[in-house]
Amino acid sequence: MTDEVTLTPVNLITGFLGSGKTTLLQRLLSDPALADTAVLINEFGEVGLDHHLLERIDDTMVLLQSGCLCCTIRGELSSAIRDLHSKRECGAIPFFRRMIIESTGLADPFPILSTVHADPVLKHHFRLGNVIATVDAVNGEAQLSRQPESVKQVAVADRLVVTKTDIADEVTVISLVDHIRQLNPSAPLWCSPQTILDIEALLSHDLFQLAGKSAAAQHWFSAEIARTGTHDHHVHDPNRHGIGIQAFAVVFAEPVDWTLFGIWLTMLLNRHGAAILRVKGILNIAGSSAPVAVHGVQHLVHPPIHMMSWPDEDRRSRLVFIVDGLDRALIERSLSAFLRLGAA
Repeated sequence: MTDEVTLTPVNLITGFLGSGKTTLLQRLLSDPALADTAVLINEFGEVGLDHHLLERIDDTMVLLQSGCLCCTIRGELSSAIRDLHSKRECGAIPFFRRMIIESTGLADPFPILSTVHADPVLKHHFRLGNVIATVDAVNGEAQLSRQPESVKQVAVADRLVVTKTDIADEVTVISLVDHIRQLNPSAPLWCSPQTILDIEALLSHDLFQLAGKSAAAQHWFSAEIARTGTHDHHVHDPNRHGIGIQAFAVVFAEPVDWTLFGIWLTMLLNRHGAAILRVKGILNIAGSSAPVAVHGVQHLVHPPIHMMSWPDEDRRSRLVFIVDGLDRALIERSLSAFLRLGAA
């Protein structure tokens, strides 16, 4: 039997849309202790952005973009990990001692975990480390009530990070933490940014354990292990996830008037925020040499992030939307109208 000490740990960062997974991953990767870490990023939609937002592009970072990890690309996940392992063994890429998977916020975590744990090839080289789940303090209560993926993400976690506590009221945070504790009573929990995230503690005792997790979590994991290696998982449009939920990208070449764009996005989320599960993008702002990253979740717009430089030669603005029952054409028409105002 393979000694688990010699196996490469695989950490999963999970959490619903807009809960801060990429921000957390960026903080982890900034720690020198994680310099030799391979990263797999899964995005739900036509255009991948998270790998650009990390501002790190190298041969040990892989973007999985053909669907959500719980659905159409379970095989792609396995192939990507095997490929990184083969390249590491032959010296084609820098040696890595850890792998981190950032899943899309719509992903059920259990198929991901079962793939690493039970794949006949992967299990001889990799093992599951801590699962870290982020939960949005502002929208988390509603997400746990409406989105089954969110419940599973919390239930399976070895470490829990409640984000955005600086913009959520205390009563809301207390209620959310109580809800989380009903689903997962044992995992250490941080409220960020009210408490300093201890990166060492996030990855301490770095071995995924079902013991102590809820009976539901144990059942979900066992069911996925039983399915691993079979074809018993659904296949669908990789830009759709369930009835009404779809992802799409809007790409435009002309530099954006920042004031007009801010007015448009604020009005859009104010009117249709309940149906906009996530919006994020990189914008080419008129008069700026570097791009600006924007993020929004339902009715909430986060402060823009001024990136250090463009991640590649593509200078077009890119916005990715994940919506529930909202017409794509409506968004495109309204944005085009505002862009024409800026060009006038």
